[in-house]
Amino acid sequence: MFVPISNTPRPYAWGDRTAIAGLLGREASGGPEAELWLGAHSGSPATILDPEAVGGYDRLDEWIAADPERAIGSDRSRLPFLLKVLAAARPLSLQAHPSAGQAVVGYEKENAAGVPVDAPDRNYRDAYHKPELILALSDRFQALCGFRPLEQTRLLLAALVPAGVSAEVDELRELLGADGDAKALRRSVRWILTGTDEQTTALIDALTAGASRKGVEDFAAERATLLDLAGAYPGDPGVVVALLLNRVELRRGQVLFLPAGNIHAYLEGLGIELMAASDNVLRGGLTSKHVDVPELLAVLDFTPIDAAPLAPERLADGVVRFDPDVPDFSLVHALGDDVGPVAVPVRGPVVVLATGGSFELRSSGDATRLVRGEAVYVTPGERELTIEGSGELFIATIG
Repeated sequence: MFVPISNTPRPYAWGDRTAIAGLLGREASGGPEAELWLGAHSGSPATILDPEAVGGYDRLDEWIAADPERAIGSDRSRLPFLLKVLAAARPLSLQAHPSAGQAVVGYEKENAAGVPVDAPDRNYRDAYHKPELILALSDRFQALCGFRPLEQTRLLLAALVPAGVSAEVDELRELLGADGDAKALRRSVRWILTGTDEQTTALIDALTAGASRKGVEDFAAERATLLDLAGAYPGDPGVVVALLLNRVELRRGQVLFLPAGNIHAYLEGLGIELMAASDNVLRGGLTSKHVDVPELLAVLDFTPIDAAPLAPERLADGVVRFDPDVPDFSLVHALGDDVGPVAVPVRGPVVVLATGGSFELRSSGDATRLVRGEAVYVTPGERELTIEGSGELFIATIG
């Protein structure tokens, strides 16, 4: 069964004012439009455009709750993924997400302590993990992702602030060279996030002064990001933590996968985000929201990575699948002037979004046509989808 769905963008302050509307062929609201959610998450559940077809329910989460066997299948109790269109005009908060085990323990601990689920200082709003991926739709999608190999960070610090110029930067340099990579990074991040305001100010002042020096050619992207973050979040220790992370630039169509424990921040760009349906976020800075340093340190994976894009699996000409090693989701991307017909195996419920052109969707029991800006929810009885058309299409399904 194909169920047409839609939603309105979330007006977070960091959102772009025109990117989502321009992508989907809609009229812009006039305010920031950060995320368009297509799923059943209670934060912004999708709207069902033909309520009579599903017993009168006009929200996807309400229909799933009322008729779970038909809507999501008898073998599950919730839609495990959430598909988003994300448009960042300025940086999001520096953040990480827990593993499945950490989420259960944290959620039960805060429940036992009597912390309301909607409290601003709550860390765990549900008992689920939140791995995620982002596919770049803009020509460049800018992000920070995971800790950079320490040798590169030491070279960056040396280029910004030579030894002996700043006592605070020298102390950071010493911490980063004290132990093995993960231990050194854990100790350094704890020191940065628990330091005094005076220490933080001195660090940022020394680092930004170094980044502003004329004649410095190395690490151009990292220096520009440091100056941008320091200007947007003056005095925030997250500015210094960000300097320890990989600076990533995705080209259009490339995907970055962010597993549990990965510290990251989207800086700028338009993309398709697919994640496990959870609202568990541990923040480390670049935000006015709650930061819990001990809990963040417990969740973070301090192993340095190279933050390479996720490799796609080719299904057919113009059709690829991105399938990270998680059970919650995978993403199929179709792009071209003459796509298909292509049979796309799916497992469980599916969300399909067209961002350009026109595509026909067929299954054993239903058929529909999607054009730019339209989305459909597919019930789990449809075990295989056939797509045919031209333009751009995304299929989110179980991993």
